[in-house]
Amino acid sequence: MAIDMKAIHDSQRTLVMGVLNITEDSFSDGGLWLAPEAAKAHGEAMMKAGADIIDIGAESTRPGAKRVSEADEKARVLGAVDALIPEGAVLSIDTTRASVALAALEHGAQIINDVSGGQLDRELPHVVADHSDCLYIVQHWRGWLAGAAGNVPDADTSRYEHGVVNDVYDELMRQVDAVLEAGVRAEQVIIDPGLGFSKPGVEHNLPILAALDRFNAAGYPVLIGASRKRFVGSPVGPSRTWPQKTTPPRPSAPCARNMACGPCACMTWRKAATRSPSATHGASMRTRDRANRR
Repeated sequence: MAIDMKAIHDSQRTLVMGVLNITEDSFSDGGLWLAPEAAKAHGEAMMKAGADIIDIGAESTRPGAKRVSEADEKARVLGAVDALIPEGAVLSIDTTRASVALAALEHGAQIINDVSGGQLDRELPHVVADHSDCLYIVQHWRGWLAGAAGNVPDADTSRYEHGVVNDVYDELMRQVDAVLEAGVRAEQVIIDPGLGFSKPGVEHNLPILAALDRFNAAGYPVLIGASRKRFVGSPVGPSRTWPQKTTPPRPSAPCARNMACGPCACMTWRKAATRSPSATHGASMRTRDRANRR
């Protein structure tokens, strides 16, 4: 069954992405869906509950998470892709590796969700550019979070000299400029301000949520991944303690009208505004704008 990815990119309603963590150490449900049959069942359950897209991740990006090998990540991802594509699923692959993205696209996945926004593996945007029918989620990224494996984390990644909204917007738009220069088409791009990534507190994340119209005005659909993140509960009380990971997470409230209550994390995808002329002017225009705001 052919899926119209342009219609998904340009959707006039909020879309919901159900998160399928095929990981050992994700913060809310690590280890629960590692077996292919469990991953398939959970993916199908989220689709039945109203998820428009299933986002498959085989490597946790939480602080302190250990990187999995390329071979393990690829095997986990492809097992889930091969199980869910025949069910008519629209699949997003959460990966920073070009090789994993390429393999998943060749097996039928339709979206690449790159939390590094093209910065960790410079070949990944080229893979997306070579598959013009797929979509590419570009997330704001400043590097590995404190305690994460891989590159040495920068202890100052949560400092925002010009304010969190201004800096995140400018840096994200520079990332978009870079992937466009690599050959990705604007019609493939979805942007994600990266809630929780180098943004540990309410003081970082709530201003971004309050400024979504600014991100939306860039002319790209905006993906928001706030579900089950620690800062969400901070304004209303103590941080929630998650249960032992031997059982699925407790049902949560739906994050869009078309999503039922259920034991899953999810992200929402907001339609884009008409792309403004400034969205195509490049980083130099945004740098001048920022200088004028000082």
